[in-house]
Amino acid sequence: MISLKPDDRKSEKADREAENDGSRRAFLKGAAAVMAIAPGMTLYAYGTKDAVAKPLDEAATRKNRWGLLIDAAKFTDADVDRCVAACQKENGWKNTGHPLTDAQWIRRVNITNKKTGEHFSLPMMCQHCAEPPCADVCPTGASFRRDDGIVLVDKHICIGCRYCMMACPYKARSFVHEHLEDQKSYAPRGIGTVESCTMCVHRVDEGRQPACVEAAPQGAMVFGDLNDRSGKLAQLVERVATQQVRADLNLDPGVRYRNI
Repeated sequence: MISLKPDDRKSEKADREAENDGSRRAFLKGAAAVMAIAPGMTLYAYGTKDAVAKPLDEAATRKNRWGLLIDAAKFTDADVDRCVAACQKENGWKNTGHPLTDAQWIRRVNITNKKTGEHFSLPMMCQHCAEPPCADVCPTGASFRRDDGIVLVDKHICIGCRYCMMACPYKARSFVHEHLEDQKSYAPRGIGTVESCTMCVHRVDEGRQPACVEAAPQGAMVFGDLNDRSGKLAQLVERVATQQVRADLNLDPGVRYRNI
């Protein structure tokens, strides 16, 4: 056994402190470098903005729960169609004119009051439930929920059984029937697999907003962190009346609505 004298222990402690101090300086220097090599992109401290970028090699955590607030009163049919078009362009899918087989990443839902004739439309997509039934019925684990609330499909292990499509109460999933071309590297798709809205997870991980949010009228769609009490989304959800589609199912969706 090696015994350290008191002076040796002091020396070892000083060396450790110097090493830690150097590590801290290296971290801060590295952070500054990241900001310098990413023009037009600002990284904010957690809690000060709705979307916060994380390093690509860092796993999603329960610290965040990404969500959307959609105000149906601020949408026209054309506005919803622009959101659909933005999602198509961003993620590389398109409608073929066959409602039963078309992709359902996001779609326009038309609602009419039979008594008054009042009409409005709203965008409908995966609701990114806290308790997603699609994940509950998936036999391979391909349908899963990230710790930050985004529900996804792992195309590598999806066997195309379509149980998740039957389980989803929002009809938010679709099956790829045909071979695909011109795919986006960040939004993989494949024949024989199921797909749905990813909340533009590739954008979220870069600190950006989903494509549909950018295409929507100002204030019609608010994206952010439901766990961040100082963020715009969490404050709106707390302050104004919001609705959940099929709230009776107790799925706790991450997508909320107003004026429906």
